[in-house]
Amino acid sequence: MNNFYASVECVLDPSIKDKPVAVCGDEKERHGIVVARNYKAREYGITVGDPVWKIRKKCPDVVIVDKPHYEKYSEYSMRAKEIYGRYTDYIEPMGLDECWLDVTESIRLFGKPAKIADELRETIKKELGLTISVGVSFTKTFAKLGSDLKKPDATTIISKSNFKKIVWPLPVSSIIGVGRRTEKLLNKYFINTVGDLANEKVERLEQLLGKNGISLYNAANGLDDDPVSKYDEIEEVKSISHGITTVKDLETEEDVWKTMLMLTQEIAWKLRSKNLRAGGISVSIRDSELMWQQYRRKLKTTEQSAMSIAKHAYELFKEKYDWHKPVRNVTVGTMYLVPDDEPVELNILDNYIKDEKIEKLESVVEKINEKYGEEVVTMATLLDDSNLPKARRKIKYNDEKD
Repeated sequence: MNNFYASVECVLDPSIKDKPVAVCGDEKERHGIVVARNYKAREYGITVGDPVWKIRKKCPDVVIVDKPHYEKYSEYSMRAKEIYGRYTDYIEPMGLDECWLDVTESIRLFGKPAKIADELRETIKKELGLTISVGVSFTKTFAKLGSDLKKPDATTIISKSNFKKIVWPLPVSSIIGVGRRTEKLLNKYFINTVGDLANEKVERLEQLLGKNGISLYNAANGLDDDPVSKYDEIEEVKSISHGITTVKDLETEEDVWKTMLMLTQEIAWKLRSKNLRAGGISVSIRDSELMWQQYRRKLKTTEQSAMSIAKHAYELFKEKYDWHKPVRNVTVGTMYLVPDDEPVELNILDNYIKDEKIEKLESVVEKINEKYGEEVVTMATLLDDSNLPKARRKIKYNDEKD
């Protein structure tokens, strides 16, 4: 969906539709920057990440939405998915404004994929007042890339017969999974385009980037076969997550660790209150330039301890994040949740007695804090919370949202 947040704001208030619009956060909590803007605002050089004072200089008449309607963004995202569901039940969300659809089994009913894409564009425009750009291809990588090539309100087809002509001349950063640090490393070895990546020896890429090198090679050659998940299967998998935008950008792994440990206190409390254990984790990172990266992993066993969840999240972060920019926002999530009395397969190499003691200790600490006040008892490492906003603990013991 094109310029999603700003487009929804224009639907909610048609009087600003033809004006430059910038959706911003709260300046008091270091959120006073542009998180979305419409095409009119782009004409004035307003970009995502610009501070409010700067965009006022660029365009004195800019309409600043400083109280974003996040609940409406979720509503319109859900309504779009309902429209997609008229064509297929294979719908895999990638954030609020993007989805992959697999229409392979829908062709007999609705016609060729390009026809379905055009119908979706018209239906979204008619029913929601929004525009979308659609990439039609035989892999998720190329479909995502196609949706970015033409905007707004366009359909781009990347087929097995034309992908080399369309995709290979593009910068290597066009491929999902090539961040700035990876791009810089590849450029160092004269791998500048997707075609260069596709024609490199896979053994060399593996040597440079490990398993990710193999994945990128397959993606560039149209060989990745990652399937699109069924929407109802995704919805059935409950998750509990907590994220925060820090007062200052995080520049060290120690700062990230402390932030994750603080976040998992909330998550572990919710897991225990719901008698659940987590079988997987996710980590979402927004850097200082507001670029998002998300990683996820299944766990060998289920977890309920804040310390254990934080350790898994931290290990995943260290493995995946390349520190091309400082970290602005950290979100830790748990998924594949199961009842805490469900039997699990044990590994003789793990110290389950120690883990159980830690979980019991955390549970006792939570009860003390619930009775006598938040953070009466806390971990010593969390005493230095200068990077965390003052309102960070407001959701504690308030189970309105997961």
